[in-house]
Amino acid sequence: MTQRITPELRQWIVEQAQAGCAAESVLQSMKTAGWDEDVAIDAMETSLRGHLDGLAVAQGQPPTVSAVPEPDMADSPLYIDVGDRKVAVVSAMAKPRVVVFSGLLSDEECDALIDAARPRMSRSLTVATKTGGEEVHADRTSEGMFFQRGENDLVSRIEARIAKLVNWPVQNGEGVQVLHYAPGAEYKPHYDYFDPNEPGTPSIIKRGGQRVGTVVMYLNDPIKGGGTTFPDVHLQVAPRRGNAVFFSYERADPSTRTLHGGAPVIEGEKWIATKWLREGEFV
Repeated sequence: MTQRITPELRQWIVEQAQAGCAAESVLQSMKTAGWDEDVAIDAMETSLRGHLDGLAVAQGQPPTVSAVPEPDMADSPLYIDVGDRKVAVVSAMAKPRVVVFSGLLSDEECDALIDAARPRMSRSLTVATKTGGEEVHADRTSEGMFFQRGENDLVSRIEARIAKLVNWPVQNGEGVQVLHYAPGAEYKPHYDYFDPNEPGTPSIIKRGGQRVGTVVMYLNDPIKGGGTTFPDVHLQVAPRRGNAVFFSYERADPSTRTLHGGAPVIEGEKWIATKWLREGEFV
């Protein structure tokens, strides 16, 4: 039977730490009570990390910082060599780290992704951090589907290209998600990281840790609307076919200023492919 890490358990772990109990004794108490050792260790790590992050925020300090993907921008390059092509750098912002690329995908690759995804589309879901599952949410009105990582030659080629572009292992990426936005469809501003204070987050991050970066690839040109917006920094990226926007977030906190959304499509339709990058290997 699967053992569920409840909010009550996490609170108990925090209380033991506050009382000065050694980690070894807390772990032993959980094992004696019937908890699987791996589950107990995971519960302790995520509970205490979330507690420390909460204290830091309360004291005006940012929570835990993670290593993040990062394109090689040291010499302000016009192009980045990703092995099978050179991808043009259109613009870059340091805080938050946002880089817009041109020509990440060819027209043929854009069409092939749309054609492969179209028969598998369904109403897009969002991650339910309260439960660790997925749910329909009114803020997201697109249709979507996921390719498995390395599902076919096209997906593998794009994943390898992204890995080289942002210097992050292929295995640390979730599967490519293709999304379709009809006229009026949108995705209201949100964060891509998983809220560490939500009860479902520990089960979500067991598959590869936190999300630390996002690549949004544009597969067609909407006639009007559909840009990717970053409200905190007053930035909007136009959804031009073959281009992409990359952004990273070193901590699961609004201080990263990575609030972003998909503006409503006013005329035409929008197709995008999204690649989320995790701290560790995504399984």
